Amino acid sequence: MSDKPKLAFYWCASCGGCEESVVDLAEDILMVAGAVDIIFWPVAMDFKKNDVEAMEDGSIFAAMINGAIRTSEQEEMARLIRRKSKVVIAYGSCAHMGGIPSLANEFTRSQIMEYMYQEAPSVVNPEKTRPMLSFKHNSQNVTLPEIRNLVRTLDQVIDVDYYLPGCPPTPKLLKQAVLTLLSGEFPPKGTVLSPDEALCEECPRKESKPSDLSFTHFYRPHEILIDKTKCLLSQGVVCMGPSTRAGCEALCISGNMPCSGCFGPTSRVRDQGAKMLSSLCSNISENDETGIDKILDGIPDPVGTFYRYGLATSLLRKKITEDV
Repeated sequence: MSDKPKLAFYWCASCGGCEESVVDLAEDILMVAGAVDIIFWPVAMDFKKNDVEAMEDGSIFAAMINGAIRTSEQEEMARLIRRKSKVVIAYGSCAHMGGIPSLANEFTRSQIMEYMYQEAPSVVNPEKTRPMLSFKHNSQNVTLPEIRNLVRTLDQVIDVDYYLPGCPPTPKLLKQAVLTLLSGEFPPKGTVLSPDEALCEECPRKESKPSDLSFTHFYRPHEILIDKTKCLLSQGVVCMGPSTRAGCEALCISGNMPCSGCFGPTSRVRDQGAKMLSSLCSNISENDETGIDKILDGIPDPVGTFYRYGLATSLLRKKITEDV
């Protein structure tokens, strides 16, 4: 058995981009492979749950878990990996803040199930059949994970040591995180492994941001021809840069698209969406209700705009209804 540190990866409720980001290390993946033993990575290698159960508690040096917690199976695996690992990193926006999956918190579980299995345009299900959690056939009991009524972040389920933000984290940040862990010089528990400053500080257009903004209209990116040299906010395009942590190297802005907030807030911001809303609304040019409403009509999906990645960690967290 190798005496190299043992590293584990696991995928919960997410799109899979975080898993692909490991491969995006390119030649640096050889450095990682040479420095650690990857002893659990189901998406890439043939590992089973009982392989992890057989390990001694605390025997995994570090585990990187991506994805939010949506099902009973994901919760069970997260708890198991936590028990077996010395260090757990919430890897990517979904584990860190809930990500895109946590937008499901706008709806009840019954609403989601009804749409997916009855109302979706591609579904033909006149019997209104739904998946069963347990089914016995020929003396065999087949079970399915239960979908929880709330999408949670990883640290709302287990104790998390560090956070690596992004959708997905960049290869540069992943490499830095691995090297930091291997150095043995751990940062304080709870550290987000990315610069603690607003994205505007590393934005290539920051010199063009006006000191005084006055919004007369908000545009979605496809509605105007965006000037590649000017601050997006100055053009009336909602850019989450002022309320978002730096570290992504402003990749979206370099592609002439606004920041959508995937790195989450800095340590000085309690609610990323509320901070951005406050900033925009305080700079709207109109003072009367009708004029304000007309300008805000340019943002047709406020939750998806301001809480695209962080609804689960926001002050809102979910829509409250009696039906769960």
